[in-house]
Amino acid sequence: MFSFCKMQATGNDFIMVDCQENEFEYSLPVLSQFLCDRHYGVGADGVILIEPSEIADFKMRIFNADGSEAEMCGNGIRCLAKYVFEKGKVTQNTFLIETLGGVKKIELSLEGQRVSSIKVNMGESEIEYLKYIIEIEEKQYQVYPISMGNPHAVCFVKDVDGFAVDKIGPILEQYKYFPNKTNVEFVEILDDKNIKLRVWERGVGETNSCGTGACASAVVAMNEKLVADSVTVNLKGGKLQVEYDKANHEVYLMGEAELVFEGSMERM
Repeated sequence: MFSFCKMQATGNDFIMVDCQENEFEYSLPVLSQFLCDRHYGVGADGVILIEPSEIADFKMRIFNADGSEAEMCGNGIRCLAKYVFEKGKVTQNTFLIETLGGVKKIELSLEGQRVSSIKVNMGESEIEYLKYIIEIEEKQYQVYPISMGNPHAVCFVKDVDGFAVDKIGPILEQYKYFPNKTNVEFVEILDDKNIKLRVWERGVGETNSCGTGACASAVVAMNEKLVADSVTVNLKGGKLQVEYDKANHEVYLMGEAELVFEGSMERM
């Protein structure tokens, strides 16, 4: 048997496995594909592994539903932060988590011993300051490449609710400009403090939310002077707050995370 819990952050759901308590002898990509299957497994967008770290308090590894390993996940890291605090694995409300996209600083807001909100210093955004013009079926899409520790492509649209995300998303995800594939964000500017976002996640498909995608979209919109330096990102699964410290080039992501249930499973 191994134990796990399922958590979600703005509708982006994850299976959390503490590798300090569970050891696996089989392929993690295969395990992730099985666990994420919504018909035959537990069902989730990804699997998060909590591992020891030599440079931070914890190490996060995340595998997408297709078994591919991602560098970073803004919603997933908030779930992990809530989990380790409420399980008593850390007692302070600020700590560090190592990811493939760098070490991230966590700051928790508390109500008693319950985590009410999580703020993540996402580090520096890496904007290439260029635009790709990509033509699909005789229509041109202006796409902004940006890294938030993982790759993103931001595309502004007028009506995101009516946009064909399931058609255009997978084409842009695998476009030749992105040899390792990319997450794709379709963004509608509502006003200078609000944007609306739909996400096509690399290795997953359309999800209810994406924390790094929210950051990428907000930063590009800020650099294009379409919004202020603090914005609310409206996603299918809820709202996230993104702030950009331009002087230090640091991006901050704020939002909640929730435990859905805990369980155990026979080893494969």
